[in-house]
Amino acid sequence: MQLPKFTLVLGGAASGKSSFAEKLVIQSGLNRSYLATAQAFDDEMREKIKEHQRDRGENWDTTEVPIELPKAVLDQPNDNIILVDCLTLWLTNLMLSDADCDTAAQAFFDAIRTRNTPIVAVSNEVGHSVIPETSLGRRFQRAQGRLNAQVAAKADLVVMVTAGLPQTLKGTLPSDLS
Repeated sequence: MQLPKFTLVLGGAASGKSSFAEKLVIQSGLNRSYLATAQAFDDEMREKIKEHQRDRGENWDTTEVPIELPKAVLDQPNDNIILVDCLTLWLTNLMLSDADCDTAAQAFFDAIRTRNTPIVAVSNEVGHSVIPETSLGRRFQRAQGRLNAQVAAKADLVVMVTAGLPQTLKGTLPSDLS
């Protein structure tokens, strides 16, 4: 299966977006890298990370990269397809560390341009949720919406996953997946 150079998989929390993205990457037949942006700050998140690891199985070169995502993209073997899971947690980590999110996003886009093999990025769609109660929550929601729009504009393929069902928003999903 031939994937385009850059794919964005969007969805709400627990929508099946990560599973769908993993399926895309596995079906490419390429060696694969998994760039994990989650940090385990509590027992619930530690369990969620373990569950994701069990679900995706073996044969992934995994790099935990909560902040330095552009560097990690550049450091992957040249023949590996890359799965970034997820941009939402990466943005959270950037915001909590007071990093310049716009500069980091531009560095991520620059890193993608240097790659010859496909990259699949996962992100949460926050536009369908309620307006957060806190100032930080509202700032995050705006920043995530802006990042998703930037990524979608640069992506060759954008897929929204709802209840485990993929819907193509931009580009063409390979025929064996549609």
